[in-house]
Amino acid sequence: MTLSNDTPYSTHPRQKEARDGRAGSFQPLRPTVHIMLNKVMLIGYVGADSEMKFTPGGIPVANFSLAVKETYKNGDGEKKTNTLWIRCVAWRRWAEIAGEFVSKGRFLYVEGRLQLRTYEDREGQKRNVPEVVVTALRFLGPPKNGTGPKAAESSKPAEPVEESDNPLNEAASVTADQDIPF
Repeated sequence: MTLSNDTPYSTHPRQKEARDGRAGSFQPLRPTVHIMLNKVMLIGYVGADSEMKFTPGGIPVANFSLAVKETYKNGDGEKKTNTLWIRCVAWRRWAEIAGEFVSKGRFLYVEGRLQLRTYEDREGQKRNVPEVVVTALRFLGPPKNGTGPKAAESSKPAEPVEESDNPLNEAASVTADQDIPF
């Protein structure tokens, strides 16, 4: 690495030390690109059977709500439980899977991105609704109410989900050969 006259203590080719000589104080030569992330991971119970529809172009879309509980102690030491209902929307293949298998009481892991959907209500007021656009689903256990998969509303039968696409399986495959103490 070559040092130029205006950067006597440069430690990185794209940065120069501040003029006042403070250690660790650097100024970028170019604007910094900030990477952003919009990712949501939820685990909870489905509140009602998923509702599957098709767009005018024939693309399947499924909607369902997920109940996520939070338990905490208030200032008096009293145990409190708060349930948050989260709207989820699945498109294409994930919609077909949700339409067939996501039913009331199912325990799910949902991964997706947060979006704000705007619509007009009956009084003509614009409303904003936050929802999670599903990018992955994982069924974590048997349904809470004991029922099996519901009938699919799509015209073609659903194919099994590729387990290799699920990000939770990467961690499981690493620990499969190790002894787990619990």
